[in-house]
Amino acid sequence: MQRALSLNNSPAASVPLRFMYSSPLFVLLAALLLLWSGPQVMVARWTPQALAITHLLTLGALAHTMAGALMQILPVATGIHVLAPRFSATIVHTGLLIGTLGLAAAFLTGLPWLFALALASLALALGWLLGCCAGGLWHYRRQASKGSTEILASARLALASLLITVLAGAWLAGHLAWGQPAPRQLTDLHGAWGLLGWIGLLVAAMSYQLIPMFQVTELYPRRVTRWLAGLVFALLLALSANTLLIQSVPVAWICQALLAAAFLAYAGTTLKLLRGRKRPEPDTTTQFWRTGLWSLAACIPVWLYQQATGTDLSLLLGMLFIVGFAWSVVNGMLYKIIPFLVWFHCQRGLQTALPFIPKVRHIIEDKDARLQFRAHLTALCLLAAACFLPEELARIAALALAASALWLLVLMLDALRQLVRTKAQIRAALRPRAEENRQP
Repeated sequence: MQRALSLNNSPAASVPLRFMYSSPLFVLLAALLLLWSGPQVMVARWTPQALAITHLLTLGALAHTMAGALMQILPVATGIHVLAPRFSATIVHTGLLIGTLGLAAAFLTGLPWLFALALASLALALGWLLGCCAGGLWHYRRQASKGSTEILASARLALASLLITVLAGAWLAGHLAWGQPAPRQLTDLHGAWGLLGWIGLLVAAMSYQLIPMFQVTELYPRRVTRWLAGLVFALLLALSANTLLIQSVPVAWICQALLAAAFLAYAGTTLKLLRGRKRPEPDTTTQFWRTGLWSLAACIPVWLYQQATGTDLSLLLGMLFIVGFAWSVVNGMLYKIIPFLVWFHCQRGLQTALPFIPKVRHIIEDKDARLQFRAHLTALCLLAAACFLPEELARIAALALAASALWLLVLMLDALRQLVRTKAQIRAALRPRAEENRQP
């Protein structure tokens, strides 16, 4: 595992940033839909409103960030370039945008043609993402940097999980496009591969690089980085085979218990690393990571209680995993990735230091990010409580989530404004030198 990054391999700023700036917009849309729908979202995870909100969060907020992170972090952390990054980013971003909005609208209206539109757009976007990443992994395989083996192994299995998720989702969307009921068993597998395989494994792969580098911790133990991804992928395959072929309750329970243990081990290891970080005071990103990891760990007792009592707690599990774990981690990473990219692309290619280029830590002040973290934590607690008190808390939780997403978007837009302004200052500062060099 390596700490250093090959920054010269970074793609153009527009490649990752378009995805990352889309993420809070989809969280805001999900919050507004919850505000409009109210308590009926909490009736069951199969309601049209709940399905629309779930996909706004997973395909909208999380998949956008994951795609942008892949296109940015793969080249600089592993030396593996995504094929045709600018063109690929345009195709993937446009398809994801149209497909996610179309799918949410399809769930709300039940119109078959909207399911068909969403299926075509998402198949293009995610298929292209898989193709350009797989092509890059093969074409640049001899350029992979030393120490990136574990990151690449986890990323490959995350992409394989995405492929299975896409195939299952396409089958389900095809049923709905033709007015047929979706198979419930396949729906569960679609969710498992998407959340545990695609999102879970990719977050783990990125954390192997980002936690030691940005949080100044020790490196992850080899037993985690070497075995976690393969174990999770193998267990998901076993769970799928059992669901589709064997249908044994004990086998399903064993697979689920081992998956829970694997992610609990990952959460515990990462929390231990964060506890031993070399910086004295935790910053806001640290708080987001801790919130995400404790939310992931909290899924285990909730799942055990559901298994023991037969109580349906799937909505609470979804809130804890999607908003509590995945979105908390993504939100926190944005506070490191966005300022770093702004700073890097301001000074990229300069032959001399310019005093007005903002420092990384000042692009988004930690005190501002800390306030947004408190809004996010409030929203998470209210969403979890609303699973039990929907009439009283559903719309209050929606307002808190909307405020948190809007706050994050404002801070990110301010960082973008600094990038544009600084670029203009650089051009103005370098213009006289360029004119002098042109004179005979």
